[in-house]
Amino acid sequence: MCRVCLIIPAYNEKENIKNIVSRITCEFPQYDYVIINDGSTDNTEAICHENGFNYLSLPVNLGIGGAVQCGYLYARNNDYDIAVQLDGDGQHDVSDVETIIEPLIDNEADMVIGSRFITKEGFQSSGLRRFGSLLIRWIIRLCCGAKITDPTSGFRATNRLCISLFAREYANDYPEPEAIVSAILNGFKVIEKPVKMYHRGGGESSISSLRALYYMLKVPLALIIYRLSIRKGRKE
Repeated sequence: MCRVCLIIPAYNEKENIKNIVSRITCEFPQYDYVIINDGSTDNTEAICHENGFNYLSLPVNLGIGGAVQCGYLYARNNDYDIAVQLDGDGQHDVSDVETIIEPLIDNEADMVIGSRFITKEGFQSSGLRRFGSLLIRWIIRLCCGAKITDPTSGFRATNRLCISLFAREYANDYPEPEAIVSAILNGFKVIEKPVKMYHRGGGESSISSLRALYYMLKVPLALIIYRLSIRKGRKE
């Protein structure tokens, strides 16, 4: 049986973290999880400690990229076969975990992205973010020829080889699109599966309208620079 670890990056998620862990342990008691408390300034860490959750606390806020890479390091160092990344804000439907790990178990892919835009169920994000996603989809196709419908999805699963890659290198700022390009250019097969997403369960998103504009400028440029700096490789 595959050993599966769910990676949950969390920054100021006091309103959501208990519910997420409760759902995971109820629906998937056979899987492990680790919360990466990314230097939260609220009582996220206290909630994790008081409830006996499995968590790691970073001494400072590293941002989503640093927190997720910490999770991949944890998964690699603890010899997991599959790592599943899901946000700590309650946006991702825990019941879809099986949907995105099944292709990995069947050796049909190395990385599976949960896409909200295949069946278009649930929350579809704001118009500005959808425009940004469309731009990034085009850049990814330009960089590596892949057709990805939801490049900014933080709900994804990876096998051992991808875990090892992301434990070594992972973008710090808005890393999800760059991780896709990195995986493909390193010879990994990336596919998507339809999932349902929801509005944030509580608290506030770290991406304001102003940061969303910055995101739309920064990410495409980062993808192009990354593509120019790496040759298409093979799995290690």
